[in-house]
Amino acid sequence: MSEAVALAPGKVPSIGTFERFLTVWVLLCIVAGIVLGQMAPGLFHVLGTATVAQINLPVAVLVWLMIIPMLLKIDLAALGQVKQHWRGIATTVGVNWLVKPFSMALLGWLFIDHLFRAWLPAGQIDGYVAGLILLAAAPCTAMVFVWSNLVDGEPHFTLSQVALNDTIMVFAFAPLVALLLGLSSIVVPWATLIVSVVLYIIVPVIVAQLWRRVLLAKGPEALARTRRTLGPLSLSALLLTLVLLFGLQGAQIVRQPIVIALLAVPILIQVYFNAGLAYWLNRRLGVAWCVAGPSALIGASNFFELAVATAIALFGFQSGAALSTVVGVLVEVPVMLSVVQIVRRSRGWYEHGTHQKS
Repeated sequence: MSEAVALAPGKVPSIGTFERFLTVWVLLCIVAGIVLGQMAPGLFHVLGTATVAQINLPVAVLVWLMIIPMLLKIDLAALGQVKQHWRGIATTVGVNWLVKPFSMALLGWLFIDHLFRAWLPAGQIDGYVAGLILLAAAPCTAMVFVWSNLVDGEPHFTLSQVALNDTIMVFAFAPLVALLLGLSSIVVPWATLIVSVVLYIIVPVIVAQLWRRVLLAKGPEALARTRRTLGPLSLSALLLTLVLLFGLQGAQIVRQPIVIALLAVPILIQVYFNAGLAYWLNRRLGVAWCVAGPSALIGASNFFELAVATAIALFGFQSGAALSTVVGVLVEVPVMLSVVQIVRRSRGWYEHGTHQKS
């Protein structure tokens, strides 16, 4: 797929009835998760403790159900074409590594350390800011496949960009966090990083490619039919993930609603700012909308598993830093779905600008 045209210019991708009311389902799942978490705390405790290297296995299974059907789109032989999208890649890398961590540090200092200080526990202020920085210092690994699919993003670009970000993260995460937190060194939970890459990228890609080969052996229609059938499964897994995440953290929300709400403010601003910046830069550079959409979404989303694990390793399970990263978990799905809607609905505006430049 070239950068010039991916879909018909200005045409918003078709969306089914289920997807059209996704905002309603999301809100219902958030409420259901909080209520169920209060009604059945034992069950959610068992689900919450089913982890490997701080990666929650029930969530990992749901992520698999979301992303493997989407990875069926990818033809590994076509990955060489990604070099055509170098402007989108450069934009995403720049926003992820040169803008997002520093903008979050600024927002944390402004809101948590100053504007909201009077409403927050004084002894936790520094920890809250540290958690926000940890959250922004690593770009998302798995869920971006979901966001990209919802905007009909170029799947090969998405896979290549995620793989590149993971490679950069191995070398840049520790020194970047150490710089922003003013520490001489940090304890990177390498097990979390490695397990997440294996669970969320390597294994799903292998499974999807093997499945794709089997389906293509039966003909292209078999692949298309399977993808149509699995579409509702992916969105259902997304909604179940919301129920699980809010069920696991429902007690925190009920116990500290004001703190949760205040910590969410800089996270929300950071997401919209970085998504908007990446989207605008891509438009200025004449990047195709099918690349700009996932670029904006990758530029805004966070690798919350790594952030939570690092916060616990550095500051402890009950620390303000750990709570900040947990708020990032709660905010991630609803706010990213809102960004998806903005990207979809702004396609006409986006392509009007890129066509004028061409």
